Parts: sequence; structure tokens; C-alpha cells
Amino acid sequence: MTRIAPHTRDQAKALRLDMTRQERRLWTQLRELNRLIGTRFRRQAPVGSYIADFCDFGRRLVIEADGGGHGGSKDAVRDAWFALQGLRLLRFWNREIEDNLDGVMQVILEAIEAAPPPPPSPTRGEGATRHCTGAPRWKPGASPPPRGEGMGEGGSPHHPGGQTGLQP
Repeated sequence: MTRIAPHTRDQAKALRLDMTRQERRLWTQLRELNRLIGTRFRRQAPVGSYIADFCDFGRRLVIEADGGGHGGSKDAVRDAWFALQGLRLLRFWNREIEDNLDGVMQVILEAIEAAPPPPPSPTRGEGATRHCTGAPRWKPGASPPPRGEGMGEGGSPHHPGGQTGLQP
């Protein structure tokens, strides 16, 4: 993910204060899911330079509540960017939320069940750590590589085949 620009963060805060009726109805239901099944939906969540109506980052799930001004080429670019980030997008029209909230929630629940489980929280006292896709992670109990050495190709005399205390 990219860094969040301060103006995007400020815009998200403003949007939280000015949610549509349909967004408020959906947020009430998503908050209940947060409480009951442990989802972690956030409202008006900055994601890169965009703001998602609702997002559970752990499950990589974005939910959009759209009125009449959506569905154009800007949305297509935004949707493609979300997909490149590994985020699944569910888009509902305001009319669907208004007329069939139970059906909307059923689709959301099915997406939650299909989503990979969120990463575990850090163990108490260890602090927050970031796990970047493709970045090596430390194996608990393994010795660190000698100073100046890493996972280079072919390894080293100390770590044949590039095997260190890191796992891909």
C-alpha cells in the first residue's frame, strides 16, 4: 500500500461526518458484524489516494455504497487500482441498500466467508509489526545472519543455499 496523503486523510474525516442515509444504514450493520464476528470494517477509510466507503483491511474487502453519480470511467480506474492492491470490491447501489438491506448483508457475509483469514494480531508486548508481501520474515529462535550477509543468491559459507533465519 502507498502512504496516505494528509489531504486524503482530512477528506476521509469530513466524509465520516457527512455520510448518506444508505451509508449510515450499512455502517450500522457492519459495526454489528464487527461486534459479533470480529470483522474490522472501517468507514470512509483512506486506501492509497482513494477513500473507500467501508474497508476491512485484514480480509482485503472494500464495500462501496453508490448513488447515481457513480459507475463511470473514474470508478473503473479506481476499481482496477483496488484489484491491483489485492482488494476485493463489493459495490451496491443506494437503492439496493434501501430496498434490500438483508440481501446486501447476505452478499457481504458470503464475501467475508470466502476471504482469507486476517493476519493475527501481534502478541501482547511485542508491538505492531508490518508484514509486507514477499518480504522475508524472521523465524523465531533463528540466529541472525552474520553482519553484512543476507539471503543472497547461492548463499555463503555460513549459510549454504542462502538459508538464514529468514523465511520467504
